Amino acid sequence: MTAFHEIRFPFAVALGAVGGPQRRTEIVTLVSGREERNSPWADSVRRWDAGPGVKSLDDLNTLIAFFEARRGRLHGFRFRDPIDNRSCAPSQAPGMLDQVIGTGDGVRAEFQLLKHYASGGESWTRTIAKPVEGTVSVAVDGVETEVSVDHATGLVSFAVPPATGAAITAGFAFDCPVRFDTDQLDIALDAIGAGAAPSVPLVEL
Repeated sequence: MTAFHEIRFPFAVALGAVGGPQRRTEIVTLVSGREERNSPWADSVRRWDAGPGVKSLDDLNTLIAFFEARRGRLHGFRFRDPIDNRSCAPSQAPGMLDQVIGTGDGVRAEFQLLKHYASGGESWTRTIAKPVEGTVSVAVDGVETEVSVDHATGLVSFAVPPATGAAITAGFAFDCPVRFDTDQLDIALDAIGAGAAPSVPLVEL
């Protein structure tokens, strides 16, 4: 990923962000009155508005500095989703058995971190490219195993390829790679010592 800064969006501002996953569905109404639905996107794209998280002049100052250092939309950065930021439920701590990330074949030594979203017999798998340093644990057939982790890509590497048929699982916290979706910040002063940024749109890369 080009033009990406491995730095996290200010956490205090991120806590107030509003947003989540976005899908695109094309709906065509047939002559019969029935409809056909198709999705041109294989994956969802997450969007947030971080404006509601700005509560003070200090928050504004932090936001402006971060925005200027990223050159607006030019450089991507890490964003901690206030809700969906780990391999398990928000109330739990990540564990090495949380997510299946592959099956050993005796040759392959690299595996991509993944998160699976399942409901009612259907599921979708999300690639996790920005794990948080120090949070990744990996197991082979339920036994924790030492691996090297590329925190810029989400790849984990074994010194010895896992045996054929071995289940590879992992637990982790992660950030979302995003960029500003604007080249302009609209700043407002509500009162002495207070401020607001009505809209600070962020979009997943």
